[in-house]
Amino acid sequence: MSDNPSASGAGRPGAAQPATASSDLSAAAQIETRAARPGGAWALLVSELTVLFRRRRTWALLLALAAVPVLIAVAVRLSASTPQPGRGPPFLDQVTQNGLFVAVTGLIVSIPLFLPLTVGVVAGDTIAGEAGLGTLRYLLVAPAGRVWLLVVKYVGAAVFCLAATVTVVTAGVLAGLALFPVGPLTLLSGDTISLAESFGRALLIAGYVTVSLLGLSAIGLFFSTLTVVPVGAMAATIVLSVVAQVLDSLPQLDWLHPWLFSHYWLDFADLLRQPIDASSFGANALLQGGYLLIFGALAYGRFATKDILS
Repeated sequence: MSDNPSASGAGRPGAAQPATASSDLSAAAQIETRAARPGGAWALLVSELTVLFRRRRTWALLLALAAVPVLIAVAVRLSASTPQPGRGPPFLDQVTQNGLFVAVTGLIVSIPLFLPLTVGVVAGDTIAGEAGLGTLRYLLVAPAGRVWLLVVKYVGAAVFCLAATVTVVTAGVLAGLALFPVGPLTLLSGDTISLAESFGRALLIAGYVTVSLLGLSAIGLFFSTLTVVPVGAMAATIVLSVVAQVLDSLPQLDWLHPWLFSHYWLDFADLLRQPIDASSFGANALLQGGYLLIFGALAYGRFATKDILS
């Protein structure tokens, strides 16, 4: 007779199983039950967005983005002299005349590095993060399958892009209202629009920047399907955004510039004219849509044949 109680009980029906195995089976059962209910596929999308915006990391990223326009406004307010035209980012010299320009300046400062960095973190974590935590195979229990899971993950990253740009604009508007005079806005075309319409233009610019980041989100999703280490996918996405901007700044590569996903990132000045010229917005949307199709297809090709072990 064995003196080892665990050995003697291992084969009996109803014997206690390790806690980790029990919790794993419970998680899988919950996901399967949720997906089997009417609207279970859409419940997966709601769950993804809920989890994304409950994470402390997500709110830390948004707070860091909100700090950019606030710091700009405080620095200008405390400065002994008015910023000179041509020094610093565009529109910085107009901040003291109308606080609404804090939001525009904040976006211009955030677009080259801070926004791609935060989007790279979220997009790079989409699939690799689940694989690293060991929850990816449970998500695939849902009858919706791998295609819907990829769509859900990309939608989550796209919603974060919107939240990130709106955060910068909102923080900029509030800082401008608090520290500088705010009134009718004089556009680049020389026309003046009302305060209410000025807020609408700020939201249009946020929409433009959101669309600009959709291609980068698709790239991050693809990188995330290649690894189980989220940091690797995040780093690859962020580095590629920097490389694209460096290439876009080299005049010797003029032929390549229109094909770079970062080429139109700062071309939202047409939204500050009267009437609005939507040509740059259309070109940007078309380019980002192309990157979405290409890297979305690559992500599907990789993920559909991937052996999920974790």
